[in-house]
Amino acid sequence: MLSEPVQLPPQGGILFVDKSEGWTSHDAVSKTRRALGTRKVGHAGTLDPMATGLLVLGVGPATRLLTHLVGLDKCYTTTIRLGISTVTDDREGDRVEIADEALVTEVAADLERITAGIARLTGPIEQSPSAVSAIKVDGQRAYDRVRAGEQFELKARPVTIHAFEAGAPKLTRTEDGIAVIDIEATVRCSTGTYIRALARDLGADLGIGGHLIELRRTEVGPFSLEGSTLFDELLDRKVRALETPTDIARKLFPILVLTDDEARDMGHGKRLEIDTERCADAALVAAVAGDDRLVGLVEVKRGRTRVITNFPTQGNAA
Repeated sequence: MLSEPVQLPPQGGILFVDKSEGWTSHDAVSKTRRALGTRKVGHAGTLDPMATGLLVLGVGPATRLLTHLVGLDKCYTTTIRLGISTVTDDREGDRVEIADEALVTEVAADLERITAGIARLTGPIEQSPSAVSAIKVDGQRAYDRVRAGEQFELKARPVTIHAFEAGAPKLTRTEDGIAVIDIEATVRCSTGTYIRALARDLGADLGIGGHLIELRRTEVGPFSLEGSTLFDELLDRKVRALETPTDIARKLFPILVLTDDEARDMGHGKRLEIDTERCADAALVAAVAGDDRLVGLVEVKRGRTRVITNFPTQGNAA
């Protein structure tokens, strides 16, 4: 028998879920709506069904924070398979090309060559996302156009690979006997990076093709999998790691503590004059009331506030 829906904080919360393989990010949103008894749920960045790991969800008024979480850097652990390229750049897609076994063996024995290929994919790079992605092309999702039989390449975009740390290459064989090289790696990157595309591009650079066979997101900005809600727990309406907007804001932004009068005035959209000793100028500052309520995210410029995002309580949420 399912337990009662979780009681939400007045301003909702941010929930950290350890997504299981096979579930879409939309599945996670749907299950969270049921578990928490609310329709107002969103996520800060999708995970492919094949991928597991940290999915950041916003609930209630706290969904307004998601805009400011989407752009955080990410960290993944992954297994790259070289020697086979696929239509989706991961193990779920049909094989496009299989490299000659002699060439795969040659590359596996040349650690410097692999290391150099990884180095070329580290730092600021231009990356073309996988054609099988959720990016819209002329109003249609790229994956829908691929399924309709179209062939195209998405425009390259700048991303930053802060770290691409790879373990020792392992020469092995697939279940049907094809020689491949498996590399376990940890990747720290900017938002918008496709780890599938990294596997594809490393394989292309080495001349043998490549794709992804495992992917797990372990960190989003300062937030990690530690203490996150397991997906099975979510299905049973057992929720942990639900943090208030104020808790999250403290980890991301400078804090401006408001008096009761200031909190009321800011809640009404008024600009405040702030002494620079209380708060230095910044593009985003978390304005917090004395009762630990997040009143809003504000810009502070020349000692004057301007509301960027306000945060109502559940009863006053738009």
